[in-house]
Amino acid sequence: MLNTPANQTESNWLSKQEVITRLLRQNRVSKEDANKFRSDPVSAKDRMLHPIELVVKSGITDQRTGKTFDLENLAEWLAQESGQPYYHIDPLKIDSRAVASVMSFAYAQRHRILCVEIHPDYVIIASAEPFLSDWEDNIKHVTRKDIRRVVANPEDIRRYTVEFYQVATSVEKAVTDGIGISSGIGNFEQLLELGKVKSPDANDQHIVNIVDWLLQYAFDQRASDIHIEPRRAVGNVRFRIDGILHNVYELPAQVSAAVISRFKILSRINVAEKRKPQDGRIKTKKPDGQEIELRVSTVPTAFGEKLVMRIFDPDVLLRSFAELGFGHDDKARWEAMTQQPNGIILVTGPTGSGKTTTLYSTLKTIATQEVNVCSIEDPIEMVEPAFNQIQVQSNVGVTFASGVRALLRQDPDIIMVGEIRDLETAEMAVQAALTGHLVLSTLHTNDAPSAISRLLELGVPGYLIKATLLGVMAQRLVRTLCPTCKTTVELKESDWTELIKPWRAPLPEKGFGPVGCLECRNTGYRGRAGVYEIMLLDEQIKHEIGENCDTDRLRKIASKAGMRSLRLSGAQKIANGLTTIDEVMRVTPSSRLTLDL
Repeated sequence: MLNTPANQTESNWLSKQEVITRLLRQNRVSKEDANKFRSDPVSAKDRMLHPIELVVKSGITDQRTGKTFDLENLAEWLAQESGQPYYHIDPLKIDSRAVASVMSFAYAQRHRILCVEIHPDYVIIASAEPFLSDWEDNIKHVTRKDIRRVVANPEDIRRYTVEFYQVATSVEKAVTDGIGISSGIGNFEQLLELGKVKSPDANDQHIVNIVDWLLQYAFDQRASDIHIEPRRAVGNVRFRIDGILHNVYELPAQVSAAVISRFKILSRINVAEKRKPQDGRIKTKKPDGQEIELRVSTVPTAFGEKLVMRIFDPDVLLRSFAELGFGHDDKARWEAMTQQPNGIILVTGPTGSGKTTTLYSTLKTIATQEVNVCSIEDPIEMVEPAFNQIQVQSNVGVTFASGVRALLRQDPDIIMVGEIRDLETAEMAVQAALTGHLVLSTLHTNDAPSAISRLLELGVPGYLIKATLLGVMAQRLVRTLCPTCKTTVELKESDWTELIKPWRAPLPEKGFGPVGCLECRNTGYRGRAGVYEIMLLDEQIKHEIGENCDTDRLRKIASKAGMRSLRLSGAQKIANGLTTIDEVMRVTPSSRLTLDL
């Protein structure tokens, strides 16, 4: 570990005078702006800011672009000036525990440097002071590796130096200063370590710090899920961002167990019970005051308890159909169903396809003061004051079926059933629809026509399906292209033909592809949108429903009547420049449909 010598001094720190002179020499700033910048005094509060941060704060206009200077662009400019590579610090791609071991926090702060990568023969050190080199020999001596220098945003260096070292310190303290160490907590392959005692306490301040950091980190990175997965010697922490899982951190096994226990305490789950799955929820706030809800689930695995937290953005209830990804035709067909006074509407798709988001947004739209909206859920995803929500509790006899039965005595207008899993629940949903209520629920099927086959398999008679089912919507979520960096690409006719068969839609004049930038952390995608397959039950489809119902024939009839498949819905988003062929092909099922009846 490298520490700062007490008598060491630094020279050649960049000054505001030098930075503005270099910019003026390159005609990046006007003489008037340069003179004003030189003469403006630096407040005591701003003395610790880097000179390029002062340039950004002053609001000086870049003569080349006509826009005010951006900190990231100035950092790139500084890298070019010094002949060093520019490096954007992406915390998800950095092993913060490892890089914090290269030098002490005091040394990193003293020299305003941060190790960002460790390789067998060299380490990469980020700095916003490219003309300082006093620290290089010390790090070479301690690490016995070559130094490769890069220039990074000074604001990022300052922020992540604090974050990385705080987390690393909390993890280290939790192990060394905690009650003790044990690597076999709840482990299927229990390893007895003689002379070792129990793990850090879940209420230990270091564990509290790690949990607080994980939550804040997940919010900052727009994560939808947090996974803490026990392994033999470590606990892996992963975030799901835009549908893709990213490795975040590796915690020592005993620290991982304590972190999971901390989350169980916060979600009011039985901490002592590690043998069976449990569910809970946490409500917390971001620093900006916005409330966030988390749904917590634990399951026992071979190496201990695994914990997953689903993060619910409260703004999801305020999203319009357009923001969810509905096209004009999709919205019209969906509203044709949801504005009916009674009947059953089903939303289908795999876990994580946005079914709950669609149902909540729809209920929020139709839940006026004149109607009574009730739901039975397992678990309640988000608490919404406009709804009357019931939690399934099988241990006391509250199931989906019994919940719907109870709700029918609560004078409801609209009932949402979290999921139709069995015949009893399906029968109660049918009964509710027959007695004049609008019922919305979910099923797990690949596409919309398969929902009818699924109901028949559960044992619902065909004549009741005909009498109550208004329609079915299947959906998936595709990643949308980053609007900042997407670029025009040439679409391959063979790929397009494979995607849209058998509809033979014309190839768009141009397509767009991912590039990667800071906004989308070089993935090329930012955010997700839904693709939808909406099937309305008309007389011709109802005629086909029976014991020998042919799903393929249903699919053909529905397509003739205007139902667009998931892939065709995705093709429209490709044509509109919102996503790519690869992304649509990745998340939507293939279609063997031929439109000839």
